[in-house]
Amino acid sequence: MIRHAHTAAEGLCKGDRMKRLVRVSLPLLLALAAGVPAFAQDADWKKLSDEAASLARQGQCDRAIEVAKKALEVAEKAKEPNQANLATTLNLLADLHHAQGHYAEAEPLYKRSLAIREKALGPDQPEVAASLNSLAALYDSQGRYDQAEPLYNRALAIREKALGPDHPDVATTASNLVALYLAQGRYADAEPLLKRVLAIAEKTVGPDHPSITGHLTNLAMLYGRQHQYAQAEPLLKRALAIREKALGPDHLDVAQSLCDLATVYLAQRQYAQAEPLLKRALAIREKALGPDHLDVGRSLSNLAMVYVGLHQYTQAELLLKRSLAIVGKARGEDHPEVAQGLINLAGLYSKQGQYDRAEQLLKRALAIDEKTLGPNHPHVATVLGNLAALYKTTNRANEADTLEKRAAAIRAIKQ
Repeated sequence: MIRHAHTAAEGLCKGDRMKRLVRVSLPLLLALAAGVPAFAQDADWKKLSDEAASLARQGQCDRAIEVAKKALEVAEKAKEPNQANLATTLNLLADLHHAQGHYAEAEPLYKRSLAIREKALGPDQPEVAASLNSLAALYDSQGRYDQAEPLYNRALAIREKALGPDHPDVATTASNLVALYLAQGRYADAEPLLKRVLAIAEKTVGPDHPSITGHLTNLAMLYGRQHQYAQAEPLLKRALAIREKALGPDHLDVAQSLCDLATVYLAQRQYAQAEPLLKRALAIREKALGPDHLDVGRSLSNLAMVYVGLHQYTQAELLLKRSLAIVGKARGEDHPEVAQGLINLAGLYSKQGQYDRAEQLLKRALAIDEKTLGPNHPHVATVLGNLAALYKTTNRANEADTLEKRAAAIRAIKQ
C-alpha cells in the first residue's frame, strides 16, 4: 500500500482517505459549531464560529484558524462565558491545528475543552466522549498509541452506555480504535471490531447505502495490510459499485474508490489493472476540483507509482514533482505529507542510480518528520531505514549501521 501521512483530523481542510483507515469523527465539531441554536449563543461568537467552520470545509485552514481564534476570544471575554460555546470553539481550533500538523498547539486546546466538558457535564456524557475521541486521535497521529488507546476505549464505553451499542457514534470511535490497532499491526484485535462497525452501518442504513462504503474500504485495507488481496478486492469492488450507482460515475467518492481498488492492484504489481483506474480518478478530481487541488496531487503520486513499476521513469518523475509542488503549497513545506512525497521521489532516483539526489531528499524528509512528528515516531524509523538502505547500496556500511541502530531503538519504544 502507498503510505500517506497519517492525519487524524479527517475532513478538516483536506479530503484524503487513501491507503489508511477511513476516519469519520472529527468533522463533528464543524457541525456543532454551525448547529447550536442562535438564542444559546452570543451573536458575534456564532458568526465567527460559522465562518471558521465554513472556511475549514473549503480547505482554507490557515484563515479558519485565525477566525476561530477570534471566536475563542469572544467566548472567553463574555461576562458569563457559555461553557458549551467555549468547549466547542476550543475543540474546533484544536481540530484545525491538528489538520495542519500543529500538534503542540492542538494538544492543550483539546485538554482544556475536555476539562470544561467533564466539569460542566460530568464524566460520562457523549460530549465528553467526543473530546476524548479527538484527543486520542491527536495522540494516534503522533504515534503515541499507549496514550491514545485508553482514551478511545473510554470514549467507546461512554457512547455504548449513553447511546446504545448500535449507534453511529459508537461505530465512529470503534473505527478509530481499529486504525490504532492497524498502526501497531494488531490485526487480530482490529478485524472483529471492524466487522462490528460494518454490521452497525448495514443495520442502520442498509447494505447498499453509500455511507457503508467507508467501512467496506476499511475492512479491505485490513486485509490488504495482511496481503490477503483476494479478500480485499471484492469489498472494494462492492464499495465502488455502490458509489457509482448512488452518486454517479463522476462523483469524488467514486474517484476515491477507484484509487482504493487501484492500491490493491499496485500492491500485487498488477499495473495494467491499476493504471486505468488511477487515470479515471485523476480525471474526475481535476474536473471537479481543479488542477492544483490537494487530492489531485495525491492522485498524481499514486499514478506515478504505476510508471515506476513499469520503469517509465521520466513520466513518473514528472508526476511526482507536480504532486510534490501541489502538496507543498496546500499543506506547507514542513508537513509529513511533503516528507512522503520526498521519499517517493527519492525512491525513483535510487532506482536510476541517482544516489546523491536521493540522499538529499531523504535527509529533508527525515528533518520534516523529526520536526513535526518527533524524533521517536515510527515514521522517523521508516525514513531512517530508507536512508540506511541507500548507504548500504553506496558502500557506506558504518553510516548505515548507525541509522539502523537508531531505527531499531525507535521501534523498540512502546508507542
